Amino acid sequence: MPNAQPLQVLKEYWGYDNFRPLQEDIIQSVLDGKDTLALLPTGGGKSICFQVPALAKDGICLVISPLIALMKDQVYNLQKRGINAVAIYSGMHYKDIDRTFDNCIYGDVKFLYLSPERLTTDLARERISQMNINLIAVDEAHCISQWGYDFRPPYLEIANIRTLKPQTPVLALTATATPKVVEDIQDRLAFKTKNILQKSFARDNLSYVVLHEFGKLEKLLDIVRKVPGAAVIYTRNRRKTKEIAKFLIRRKISADFYHAGLSNEVRSQKQDAWIQNKTRIIVATNAFGMGIDKPDVRLVVHVDVPDSLEAYFQEAGRGGRDGKKSYAVLLYNENDRQSLRQQYRLTFPDWKLIKQVYQALGSYYQLATGSPAGESYDFDIIDFTTTYNLNILTTFNCLKILDKEGWLTLTEAVYIPSKLWVKVSKDALYDYQIKHRGTEKLLKTILRTYQGAFNHHVAINEYQLSKFLSIGSDALEKSLLMLHADGIVDYIPQRNKPQIIFTQERVAASNLTYDKAKFDFLKKRYAQSIKACIDYATLELCRSQQLLAYFGETNPPTCGKCDVCLQRNKTVVTESDFKSIKNSIKNILKEENMTLKNLLDHYKPQQKNQVLKVLQHLLDHKEVTRQGDVLKNS
Repeated sequence: MPNAQPLQVLKEYWGYDNFRPLQEDIIQSVLDGKDTLALLPTGGGKSICFQVPALAKDGICLVISPLIALMKDQVYNLQKRGINAVAIYSGMHYKDIDRTFDNCIYGDVKFLYLSPERLTTDLARERISQMNINLIAVDEAHCISQWGYDFRPPYLEIANIRTLKPQTPVLALTATATPKVVEDIQDRLAFKTKNILQKSFARDNLSYVVLHEFGKLEKLLDIVRKVPGAAVIYTRNRRKTKEIAKFLIRRKISADFYHAGLSNEVRSQKQDAWIQNKTRIIVATNAFGMGIDKPDVRLVVHVDVPDSLEAYFQEAGRGGRDGKKSYAVLLYNENDRQSLRQQYRLTFPDWKLIKQVYQALGSYYQLATGSPAGESYDFDIIDFTTTYNLNILTTFNCLKILDKEGWLTLTEAVYIPSKLWVKVSKDALYDYQIKHRGTEKLLKTILRTYQGAFNHHVAINEYQLSKFLSIGSDALEKSLLMLHADGIVDYIPQRNKPQIIFTQERVAASNLTYDKAKFDFLKKRYAQSIKACIDYATLELCRSQQLLAYFGETNPPTCGKCDVCLQRNKTVVTESDFKSIKNSIKNILKEENMTLKNLLDHYKPQQKNQVLKVLQHLLDHKEVTRQGDVLKNS
């Protein structure tokens, strides 16, 4: 709908009469040609902010996203609405990539989704320079900042693409960004003028609760029995997702588990059952939730403390997207503190071990020194670590460091269907069928079912083919592999594994280098991130206020409904006690600034709730301020 009004586009493709708060302002900013940073909380409708203006203008929108699963999901949803959208990601055959780029230049494609890694290739840059791009949308834009919780080095290259399209505006989108990250995003994306459009991160319908519990499972059971409706339970590792789901099922509660190690088909089945309320509770790792629009989630529980408040805020924010009352509960005990410290030690392994893993990767894939950059390979971490007698967790963290240093990229698991291309002419194919009568029915079925197989690779479904031909799947695969070996077809079996992409030319492990200053910076930032999570769980200050202050909102109000506020509201403080405690707090802080814990040490344990109530009053009225966990007089 070129030159259409934004509301026209919204109505035509999405059926809505009005935008959500701030969406229209963001869209208009983009249509006015301004570089724009949009900060919207989880569930705030970020994708509409680039999809609508792109459809309202001539040309194609280039969408940069770090998650293959999210890209594929958005492409699928756009195609369902009759919008031509495509994605290019690791594991695709070169000819498919080439054809997709051509369609973006010469066809009627409106959205091209690319990973930041793909954006850096010579092929991508050459083809993008030929496209009529009306908008560059950068999703999960916090990944560009080393201050962000999910920093990804390839994001730093995005600004280079602007030199190819200097007049095209950039829209950066994120649900979580601290003030430092907000500045960093605009600098690193080369904004012509600073331009931030931000909706408050406050969620009035979401009650944040932290419960200090030794027996977490029993408390979890109590919570899910008291709070009806759909729920997500997040835990740190895959094994626990299954254990907790079984624990709930044995107690007659509808539940299932989900993690990235499951096949694409199984994950889709579990996700769909939960979305359709056939399963009430999904127990998951953080692999679950991105791009899922389920508005009626009443409860989000974290059984383990996350390692960043950004991740926690985003995951907790998946509750109550319909605006109705919902709960975000964090279960905490002292074991979490120890667990996070242990994770901190494991997350930054010794550089010698990182070199060892890099060397092993070269042997695993039989890559010689000097092998070119850009090649991608299926990666099975269990097989790899077993082959070279490596610890899985340590190896994974070594790979993450190599990723952050720009040597390689480890993608999430992604389903890539089987593909087939008939390489020979029709005459040659006929001659082959005459000599190999057993292949005649298979080849004729493929040509009838999959149009275009003579011209390019087509996606095929072995299960459907085997049913139609009334043969077993093993027999079908054997026939396809024989046709491939005979040079009749190019057959690429389906894949459903993570991909390793070598983003730099292969070097000898002894020549592997790293930026020590950056490594030390990331290590320090990670320690700060963990501390912020522990503070959130242990400081007895309004939970919503803590989160909003962390994300840079000045003097946020108390929410009145978190566990801290509710406890404070129950506490009775007489007028004389209020004056006495207020004066003592002011006098103590006059001597020196201090943490809440140190302040409370000045009082008897039975006075704690009264002191907290008075302190919250002083904070609300700006007589006392808080920077991080340090309190001081205004």
